[in-house]
Amino acid sequence: MVLLVNGSPNEKGCTYTALEEVAGALNAEGIETEIFQIGTKPLSGCLACFKCQQLGHCVFNDRVVDFLNIAKDADGFVFGSPVHYAAAGGAITSFMDRVFFSDTLSGKQFFYLKPAAAVVCARRAGTTATFDQLNKYFTISEMPVISSRYWNMVHGLTPEEVKKDLEGMQIMRILGRNMAWFLKCKEAAIKTGVSFPEREERIATNFIR
Repeated sequence: MVLLVNGSPNEKGCTYTALEEVAGALNAEGIETEIFQIGTKPLSGCLACFKCQQLGHCVFNDRVVDFLNIAKDADGFVFGSPVHYAAAGGAITSFMDRVFFSDTLSGKQFFYLKPAAAVVCARRAGTTATFDQLNKYFTISEMPVISSRYWNMVHGLTPEEVKKDLEGMQIMRILGRNMAWFLKCKEAAIKTGVSFPEREERIATNFIR
């Protein structure tokens, strides 16, 4: 199952429209999907309190905890965000900061070697900066990043305008098919006895002398 996260406060807006196109392509390849809406309730940013290290989950019991309870059983992820001031929206930024920080410190590592992709939506500009921002969460967590034929972005102010972005919609479909292919390859590799890479203990170097 691929879990698609709608980081927009608009439940059925432009970001949802893009994610739905990705989900449709995945479904056509036999991959189950679920769209997770982060909602409109306030989401605190990470406080760096490190309580997740003791509790095994974030100290705030909100949509972050709800998501992680589902994420442990997911096979892949797509995180979608609108562009606000040439960056990811505030809610999805707070959400992802806490999701990935608490996952790492709790030692659960629900995302290890699971494929991920970012999808961004803007009226006009700021898409590449947002795309770069979201991908950093994946590369720090040893997640294979799934690509499409172009950067995963759509343009439009309304869902109707997004659907008129024919290239953007095609990019979403190709992204879905590429993720489906990767998941099938991973499943086949596990069945034939290909083991996961050898893991090393983390080395954390502070640049202070």
